[in-house]
Amino acid sequence: MPKTSDLKIKIFADGADFESMMALYAEPYIKGFTTNPTLMRKAGITDYAAFGRKILNAIPDRPISLEVFADDFANMEKQARVIAGWGSNVNVKIPVTNTKGEFSGELIRRLSSDGIVLNVTAILSLNQVMRVAEALDSKTAAIVSVFAGRVADTGVDPVPLMTEALHTLKSLPKAELLWASPRELLNIFQANQIGTHIITVTHDLLKKLAGVGYDLEAFSLDTVKMFYNDAVASSFSIKT
Repeated sequence: MPKTSDLKIKIFADGADFESMMALYAEPYIKGFTTNPTLMRKAGITDYAAFGRKILNAIPDRPISLEVFADDFANMEKQARVIAGWGSNVNVKIPVTNTKGEFSGELIRRLSSDGIVLNVTAILSLNQVMRVAEALDSKTAAIVSVFAGRVADTGVDPVPLMTEALHTLKSLPKAELLWASPRELLNIFQANQIGTHIITVTHDLLKKLAGVGYDLEAFSLDTVKMFYNDAVASSFSIKT
């Protein structure tokens, strides 16, 4: 049976609810945090800068990824440099392209060469990984976020892609591969098995970690009891 204690991969919590983030900050197995504008909108955040500064002040000793939201590269760069100044533990998230599909390579190259720690996000293909790797500075730490869960949503096994991505990044000793958008706990163990450096996991999915290693026959009995109890609570009956 798998054990969470055997995991070498770093687990980052993915979300934008401040109270939940603080609760997870108390857990030693959470090694960092990621968020994005969509998660912030879902959490009801209206002041991006205030929220970003708040979480960086509250969590000063673990990496936190905050994303630019401009769509043109000039303003992306301005936002990235401002966000980078909010804290020494911030990773600036740069989307691999803008909404026009234009590759962010030159922006990545400028920021990385200036020592800004990036999290290049929304990557879904090996070609994108290769192009990002060419743009990153080997002397600067970086995260390369491949949305393996979204790849799986298309019916494609993401494990070969992630394995090749790891090979591509070998020339960048300070770059880490991140498995993004996992759909189930099994993805954590899949990512760990192939040597992925980081996996970012939603707060809801993290709650399921308590079930790792649970005896399957006991789990089967729990399931039978759940069906029975719900039938009783619903006062179901069948005339026989």
